Formats: sequence, C-alpha cells, structure tokens
Amino acid sequence: MSTILVTGGTGTIGRQVVPLLQEAGCKVRVLTRHAQDRGDGVEYLAVDLLTGEGLDQAVAGADVIVHLAGGPKGDEVSTGNLVRAAERAGVRHLVHISVTAVDQLPMAYFKSKLGAEQAVLASSVPSSVVRVAQLHEFAWTIVQGMAKLPVLPKLGGARLQPVDARDVGQRLAELALGEPQGLVADLVGPKVYSVSDLARDYLRATGKRRLSVPIHVPGKVGKVYRAGGNLTLTGADLGTHTWEDFVAAHD
Repeated sequence: MSTILVTGGTGTIGRQVVPLLQEAGCKVRVLTRHAQDRGDGVEYLAVDLLTGEGLDQAVAGADVIVHLAGGPKGDEVSTGNLVRAAERAGVRHLVHISVTAVDQLPMAYFKSKLGAEQAVLASSVPSSVVRVAQLHEFAWTIVQGMAKLPVLPKLGGARLQPVDARDVGQRLAELALGEPQGLVADLVGPKVYSVSDLARDYLRATGKRRLSVPIHVPGKVGKVYRAGGNLTLTGADLGTHTWEDFVAAHD
C-alpha cells in the first residue's frame, strides 16, 4: 500500500483527488492548518508550508506527494520548503499542479507560480507537473465579482478555457498512481469562451441584468490576453465537463 501525502487536500481539487487515491487502495495523508480526525480514513496533519514547521515529520514515510496547496503569493517559498523535505525523506514521486501560461503573464501571482514549478522540476525528486487552466469555480467568481459593479465591464479580447475540478482531480490521481513524467501536457476545458460569454451565462443563470461597457485592458497583460497567450490551443489534454454543465448546476 502506497502512502500519498496531499497538500491542499481539503480544497476544491483536493476533495476530488483524495477519494480517488483512497479507492485505488492508497493510504492518504492530508496537510492542513488544523489536524483533526474526520472519520474518513484520512490522516490529517497540521503543517505550515511557509515556515516548514512540522513538514519533515509529515513527509517521512511518504512514497508520493501531490502538491495542490497554493495562494495569491509565496508559492515559490512553500514549494521550496516541500521540495527540500521531500529530498531529505527520499520521496519517489512529486506531483505538482501549475497554471497554464505561467511563463507568459507578467504578474506577481504567475511569477510565484513559475518559481514553484521550477523548484519542483529542478529537484532531485522525480516529478510530474501539469499546468491547468482556471477552474469553473474561479471563472464563476470572476464574473460574479464583475456583476456586482453598476456597469458590467466587457473585456475586449480576453478569453479563458475553464476546466472542471473533477477532470483535474482525475488527471492528478492518474499522475500520482503512475511513474514520474516531468512536465506533461496542459489540462484545459473542452471549449474556449470570452469573458463576456462567461459573464452573460452567469447573469442568465442568476436572473440578473447589467448594462455593459467595453474595457481595454492595458499594458503587457492586456497584450498577452488579446493575443491568446494565456490559452493552450494545441497539444493540451481536454476535460470532459463543460462550462455549460457547471452553470446548469447553479440554475
């Protein structure tokens, strides 16, 4: 029986991955801020990835690590701590979730994510890294926030490939149960949508109405989005659950 350590195991993606690993017969540990027995057969350990406190004890004896934990900043620090602990413990496979276009967008969030990805790939621990598009939940949150404004901004040229958490969970479980593969194909949703399309679907599903006004996204970030540099249009693995499926569940 393999022991698999999952960081971020109580998050949106973690809640998809952990049961799949259990079904495969693995012993699962989850790193969390507050250790507790939830009666689900999972061992929960309190660890602070940013400081590394408790990390060596949590990693000891783990065969595989699935690294899902992340935040708006500091990912390169927390991932570096995890990588070094994995090296000390002799972990045989580290699976890491990254972000599509992580090396294209000049934003602090993406720079942090890229640093985390590079820390994993440069490690002596054999690894698999998959870059994943924005989750449906993230796209929903974006347009929900836009809809709170008096006038809905219409972001010219901005498009996304939102992907379902179930598809992401399935792919990560497959990687964790297999051999290390390095940087694998991106995982994106089956369709490309303009942000305006996503906002329109949100308004329809929630019964809201908003006037819209075209907005030009300035600078290097806007240029990347208008050129589709945030998209993976060729060579990606495609999820099976669409944005329309996700929105229908909110009707």
